[in-house]
Amino acid sequence: MTGHVFSFHNADLVALSSGALFWPDHALLVVSDLHFGKSARLSSVGGAQLPPYETRETLQRLETDLTQTEVRKVICLGDSFDAPEVETALPEQDRLWITKLQAGRDWVWIEGNHDPGPVALGGAHLAEHGIDALTFRHIADPDQSGEVSGHYHPKARLSLRGQSLTRACFLVDQDRLILPAYGAYTGGLRSDSSTLCDLMRPDAQAILTGATPCAIPMPRR
Repeated sequence: MTGHVFSFHNADLVALSSGALFWPDHALLVVSDLHFGKSARLSSVGGAQLPPYETRETLQRLETDLTQTEVRKVICLGDSFDAPEVETALPEQDRLWITKLQAGRDWVWIEGNHDPGPVALGGAHLAEHGIDALTFRHIADPDQSGEVSGHYHPKARLSLRGQSLTRACFLVDQDRLILPAYGAYTGGLRSDSSTLCDLMRPDAQAILTGATPCAIPMPRR
């Protein structure tokens, strides 16, 4: 397990290479924007044809993180499923896999804008959730501080040895922490977009995912 250790509102956190957030003191793993069932949803409406394995790829990565961190609690920060009630359309094998991962763990589904909450599955279904000084919600609130959110699927673009490189990333400043999308085949919003530049403070950092997560100044235009 590789990750970047940092502090946020007196919480010692680890940004994992997979895009998950690990809070060792609470044996907690946080993931955002899983978008289970995306390929099936797009196929049903005549959209882009994606390989029908994105849910299993995401579940495999999640199972690996859960095994390595040995957490007792999981928070899914919304948009866990790509559309309302799509969880009922997943293959039985995938639904059973989710149930297996939930077993023995305190599991919280935060409501997203794509899914109001997968009520057909076990676990708590909440609009937001607080632990110590942190509040977990799907979409960042510009007027709040100490929040952990998702929604934007942030990515950072940087130049390395004359080549352009784009990586999914965490964004963090003194007020908020935004997680990258955890699901396979998810797009993203570049950190130099006006939306994210307006939301994050000038001294914000981007923590790049990948084999060796590292923090850099948040790329801006």
